[in-house]
Amino acid sequence: MKILDLKNGIFVLETENTHYVLGVDKNGYNRHIHWGKKCDVKDYRIFNWGDENSNHTTLDEMKQECTAFGQTMYRECVLKATFPDGCREINSKFIGSKIEGSTLTLTFSDKLYSLEYDLSYTLYDKGDIITRSITVRNTGNEPINFEHLYSAEFTLPSIKPYKFRNTNGAWGGEFVETESCLDGGSLVFESRKGISGHNNSPYFIAHQDADEKCGKVYFGSLAYSGNFKVKATRDLYGITRIIIGMNDFDFGYTLGGGEEFTTPAVHFGMTEGFGEMSRQMNRFCVDNVLPKQFNDKILPVLYNSWEATEFNVSVEGQTKLAELAADMGVELFVMDDGWFGARNNDRAGLGDWYVNKEKFPNGLDELIQNVNNLGMDFGLWVEPEMVNPDSDLFRAHPEWAYHYDTREACELRHQLVLNMTRSDVQEYILNVLDKLLTDHNIKYIKWDMNRPFSETGAENLDNPKMLYYLHTKAVYDIVDTLKERHPDVAIESCSSGGGRSDLGALTHYDQAWTSDNTDGIDRMTIQKGYSLLRPTKTMRAWVTDIAGINKPCSLDFRFNIAMQGALGVGGNLLNYSKEDLEICKKNIALYKEIRDIVQFGDLYRILDADKDEVLMNQYVTADKSRSVAFIAARGTRFYKKRLPLTFDGLDENKRYSFEFWGEKHTMSGSYLMNVGIPTHIHGAYYNKIIVLEEVK
Repeated sequence: MKILDLKNGIFVLETENTHYVLGVDKNGYNRHIHWGKKCDVKDYRIFNWGDENSNHTTLDEMKQECTAFGQTMYRECVLKATFPDGCREINSKFIGSKIEGSTLTLTFSDKLYSLEYDLSYTLYDKGDIITRSITVRNTGNEPINFEHLYSAEFTLPSIKPYKFRNTNGAWGGEFVETESCLDGGSLVFESRKGISGHNNSPYFIAHQDADEKCGKVYFGSLAYSGNFKVKATRDLYGITRIIIGMNDFDFGYTLGGGEEFTTPAVHFGMTEGFGEMSRQMNRFCVDNVLPKQFNDKILPVLYNSWEATEFNVSVEGQTKLAELAADMGVELFVMDDGWFGARNNDRAGLGDWYVNKEKFPNGLDELIQNVNNLGMDFGLWVEPEMVNPDSDLFRAHPEWAYHYDTREACELRHQLVLNMTRSDVQEYILNVLDKLLTDHNIKYIKWDMNRPFSETGAENLDNPKMLYYLHTKAVYDIVDTLKERHPDVAIESCSSGGGRSDLGALTHYDQAWTSDNTDGIDRMTIQKGYSLLRPTKTMRAWVTDIAGINKPCSLDFRFNIAMQGALGVGGNLLNYSKEDLEICKKNIALYKEIRDIVQFGDLYRILDADKDEVLMNQYVTADKSRSVAFIAARGTRFYKKRLPLTFDGLDENKRYSFEFWGEKHTMSGSYLMNVGIPTHIHGAYYNKIIVLEEVK
């Protein structure tokens, strides 16, 4: 990995397999030159030409790394600002470049006004992922107001149309993939609800005819949990461009004199095939994105009490569940909603983060001690950003919720959103959570956020359109502070399911709740979408009593699906038979044997449940000595399906032992990957897990 300054205004970012090339032309414009396979660096150059006519200017056609609003550029822009005198055009000149370690920075400034901005690119020791962002600086005394402040602009190399993959999901149906061909005009994927959301995802995946193994795939993922926008356009010349960053919907950012601001990062790359894209991003996120306390640690098997008790929690009831969970092999017991304030339903108590004395007359430590005595850590559910109008907090501080004095508040889920841009609100949330973690032996926090924003009034802000960013930053800052003060506490990001599971959240939280939909059949689709650009180990996956919304599935089947992430159990164990509890115990023991492969291994998506009727996902260790394959079918058409199961990611020269259908086998990696083993799949409950071990 290296950065080459060719001394002619051109810079080459060389990764393991690719070149990303940019530069500055003789007029001082930033230029995009190449993104793809490596070439002879002596051949890279910048071409210049004149306007085609008065309606199609060379500036509007120019391939850039960062388009600023102004002059005769009419396409979508990355930067757009209003200067103190009312001028709304940026006219830049190149100031200089610097290479510091693995980071290249190009600096530009407006020719008249006190605006400077840096385009920054960071390389890593391995792989093909690059990180980029933009830093804007106000070198004067008067404020500059931004309307657009995106993180990056990309230009794809071919003039042929590209297909774009994203998600078009919903609550309970997160990460459902969609694919659209862009042959003209524009495509937009965005969130406007204050969080990255359940619908579209803050990334782009562009290709022409790629599949899991072959074909060039261009991708970039935004590390940001607030409103985002990804906009792809294709012009009359066949040039496809992408901008990605904070959404310009209801957005503004005031940059005061002497201040600077760095946009959320974008992690991007080019690979051959979707599978390699996912594997590279998985490794990259584990090494460079996730918080360092737990990024390289095995995540524990947890039990969550919500389905069993909902709001009706007590020492006795939770202890009974804990005893059953411990006997099954669970390592972390998490008590969900209902433990605080006057919280007997979802209509009251949010914001009052003190222990309910009626439910816990001896305090929380009695239950925690019971759980610890059973050999498990203890975790707790919280929803710090929200408040019920029926709460002590709201009665004392109604002004702490986002509001307009002239509008009636919308109480989605009987709750309002706290104004996290206020320092007193931030101080309150930090203090109550810090006190909980200081006073009690809590090792895990499930941080929830169950509704989008509305009535976004923030009278404390001079520029209220900054609230979406400032709210997101406040959440990050509080989580980071809690982790600094309590480094042995893991924190999970939850937002009514997977509404905040982007790489921004995963820069601060240790894992994410994937979806409130724990149906084993639906999860086959949901978890595939999650795996595209997010790390496997962060994907919390529970086995619950939702035994197949669309078609019933067995307890073993549900474990098969949930074991493909960070395993949890969430069913009502009090209703489980002895046989059910033994199934749980057996599967948890198996997961503990293979979870290092799942959480840190390379994922190969071999068969797709939606396209092939059969799901087959395989995880392989970095040294290719161990592997585990999960095969599941939700019911094949016409009664049965006979097919050879071929594997992937193995060492063709190694031999592997495994058991399948009660028989032990030893076969070479080359045979398993090219010939495979025959199987007969039939019925609604097909479920097999194959563990392969290298034969020394």
